[in-house]
Amino acid sequence: MPTGASILHADLDAFYASVEQRDDPRLRGRPVIVGGGVVLAASYEAKAYGVQSAMGGRQARRLCPEAVVVPPRMAAYTAASRAVFAIFRDTTPWVEGLSIDEAFLDVGGLRRLSGSPVQIATRLRRMVGEQVGLPITVGVARTKFLAKVASGVAKPDGLLEVPPDGELAFLHPLPVERLWGVGPVTAAKLRARGIHTVGQLARLDVPTLESLLGAGAGGHLHALAHHRDPRPVQVGRRRSSMGAQHALGAGPHSPADVDATLSGLVDRVARRLRAAGRAGRTVTLRLRFADYTAATRSRTLRRATDRTTPLLAAARSLLRAAQPELARRGITLVGVAVGNLDDAPVQPELPFTPDRGVELDNAVDAVRDRFGAAALTRATLLGRRPGLEMPRLPD
Repeated sequence: MPTGASILHADLDAFYASVEQRDDPRLRGRPVIVGGGVVLAASYEAKAYGVQSAMGGRQARRLCPEAVVVPPRMAAYTAASRAVFAIFRDTTPWVEGLSIDEAFLDVGGLRRLSGSPVQIATRLRRMVGEQVGLPITVGVARTKFLAKVASGVAKPDGLLEVPPDGELAFLHPLPVERLWGVGPVTAAKLRARGIHTVGQLARLDVPTLESLLGAGAGGHLHALAHHRDPRPVQVGRRRSSMGAQHALGAGPHSPADVDATLSGLVDRVARRLRAAGRAGRTVTLRLRFADYTAATRSRTLRRATDRTTPLLAAARSLLRAAQPELARRGITLVGVAVGNLDDAPVQPELPFTPDRGVELDNAVDAVRDRFGAAALTRATLLGRRPGLEMPRLPD
C-alpha cells in the first residue's frame, strides 16, 4: 500500500436532487424528491425526514408531506456528470469512475506540481462548486477503502483526511455497516453476536468470521477491519458486469407484467453488451420484495454470449423458479445483470451459416441506432411504460 494519504474518493452529494436544486432556485433549502412512483434520489432536507432512495413514493410523501416531487431529467444528470469528470481528469490522469457521481483519484505524484493531497482536494471541491454548481464531498486516505469511508463520514459537502498514523483510531469506532460488503443481512448477523463496531469485528479471527459469514465474506471483512486494501486506482478498468433494473412500485403485479418488464431489461442489457463488444456467461436476477428485502438468483451458461434470446431464456428460468416466493411476498423491483464478461467473439465473414438470432439482434440494433431506442419495442411491452434508463459511465 502507498505510504502517504494520496487517494481521493470524490462523491457528489445527493446528486440528482442537487442538480434539481441547482437548476431551480425555488428548490434550494427545501426537501426534494426525484421520481414519483419510486424515489430515485432525495435531497438532504428530505433525508432528514427518513426518505431514502428506492423507497415507494407514497411512503416518502407520508414521511415528508412538504417535499417537492420532481420528475427525473436524465439528460441534465448526464451533462453534470460529464462536466465533473472533466474536472477530475484535469486534476490527475489517474481517475477510476465508480458511477456517474463518484470516482477515485490518485494524486500521489502531484505534490510538487499541485500541492498536497488535501490542497488538491480543496481545489477540486472549489472547482466543482464554481464550474458545475454542485456540492461534492472528498475523503483522503492511503487506500481506496478508507478514502471511501472518509467521504461517507464527511458528508454532506465536506472534506476529511485520514492520516496514516491515525487509520485504525479512525476506523475501529465506526459501525460495522461502514465496511464494504456489510449490508442489512450481514449487519444483523454481526449485531446478533454483539458485534457493533469495526473494532469489535477486528478482534475476531478469520476462522470465526468465516464460520459466521462464509469463507469469502469473512476473510474480506477481516482484511478491511485491519485496513488491508492493496488495490490501486485503475484507469480504463472494464466492467465486470452489465445490468439494468426497474422499480415496479406498489403491487400487485401479475406474472405477465413482471415477465414483460424482465424482457425489456434483458433486451437493454444485451444491446449494451453488443455495443461494447462484450459477452457474458452468468445471468443474475435481482428481486426486491414488498417488504423491501432483496434476493438474487444466478445461472451460468456453458459459453459466453451477447445474444438476447439465450440471455432472456436464462433470466426467465430464474424468474419461474422464484414465482412461488413472489406470489407469497410480492415484488417491487426486478433487475438483471450479466457477469463473467469477456470480449465478444468476432463474427465470421461470409460465407457462413446464418444465425437467425444474430440476424434479428443486428437488425434491431441497426434500426435503433438510426431512429432511436424507442423506434422498436417488444410486443409484450406495447402499451407499457418502458421505465427509465439511468445515466451510467461508458461501458
